[in-house]
Amino acid sequence: MLAMAFLSFNGLRKSFPHSGQENRVLDGVTLDVREGEFVTLFGPNGCGKSTLLYILAGLQEADAGSAQIAGKKPGEAKAGFVFQNFHESLFPYKTILENVEFGPLAEGVEPREARETAGKWLEKVGLGQHAQKFPYELSGGMRQLAALARAWAFNPDVLIMDEPFSALDYSTRLNMEEELLKIWTANRKTTLFVSHDVDEAVFLADRVAVLSPRPCKVRKVINVPLARPRTREMRKRKEFFSLRNKVLDTFEVS
Repeated sequence: MLAMAFLSFNGLRKSFPHSGQENRVLDGVTLDVREGEFVTLFGPNGCGKSTLLYILAGLQEADAGSAQIAGKKPGEAKAGFVFQNFHESLFPYKTILENVEFGPLAEGVEPREARETAGKWLEKVGLGQHAQKFPYELSGGMRQLAALARAWAFNPDVLIMDEPFSALDYSTRLNMEEELLKIWTANRKTTLFVSHDVDEAVFLADRVAVLSPRPCKVRKVINVPLARPRTREMRKRKEFFSLRNKVLDTFEVS
């Protein structure tokens, strides 16, 4: 346990009914994240990673245990959620600018200020010149950048990302990972990021939480002492391969 946890899961348990029985998904998940830390969750398909994120965001309730963000219960804290499916993550009938200003407006921010905030974040992610376009006019990578800008414009307490780049091609995904880290480095927003790609999990993170198969527990948390800023060249180094193998060794424990 970390002495100064900003985000915490404490003994989380969650089951869903299935064929008349209780199917346990989470089985006492405990994890602390420091303020400004970037932590990735790496585990097998169906182990409960998304369920953890939904509980943290206040979209589902745990059966037992607790989750907190900055001392607040889920639903009381502000969570910026970036989903996997970029085809459905934006309002198709709104321009990119209107999508990004939606969060501030919903928070009661004055319209002029909300538009200025949205424009600032679109500039930061390189979409300033596309502000008046609709989502269907942008590539998949650009739509995910817009979704990131929308999450940041909301000024959340924590940024929650559920495999946001997995539907993108390899080259675009590498570019998106680097763009994400550039912006994260500038604001150090506490981030919890689910990944199915071990290289991505290591490249992005300060620490990687390796999860067990269902019912999910935290098997081990692995520090990633690679220098920042991270570069693509780092992926070729012995230190990087040593860390990814450490994650895989933990992941493959029966």
